[in-house]
Amino acid sequence: MRRTPWVLLAFLLVSTPLQAQGVSPWVKYGKWVLVAGAAAMNYLALDAHNNAEDSFNALEARCLEDHTQCTLGPDGTYVDPVSEELYQTTLHYDGVARNWLIGGESALVGAAGLFVWELTRPKGRPENVPFQPEFRQLERGTGVGLRFEF
Repeated sequence: MRRTPWVLLAFLLVSTPLQAQGVSPWVKYGKWVLVAGAAAMNYLALDAHNNAEDSFNALEARCLEDHTQCTLGPDGTYVDPVSEELYQTTLHYDGVARNWLIGGESALVGAAGLFVWELTRPKGRPENVPFQPEFRQLERGTGVGLRFEF
């Protein structure tokens, strides 16, 4: 029962698109999913960056208010536990923002790759058109007609 979704996913990945479609639905719609994902991840990175900035501003305000609250110990940490907590919170949110940015930019690169992939696929006339005009160069002129396929 657990294998069913994976088997369906495998069939979808190896299936070939119909001639009239041109590109796989994974490419056609996947690029838009990646663009939306990139926008969402960049928004989350902005939110994490704002949290880091708020924490750092609170630490800076504490240090400007009373310099003894920002004294560093011999191991490089703040002696005051509240100041150290604010600093660690800043570092945490900076790391979260960096990870969201890397994910967002990776999704954007993937979307760009899918856009290029779709644009470089051959775009020929589909074979399932019931009739099409036909032009031929003859010895004494040009022949014009229609060809019907059944």
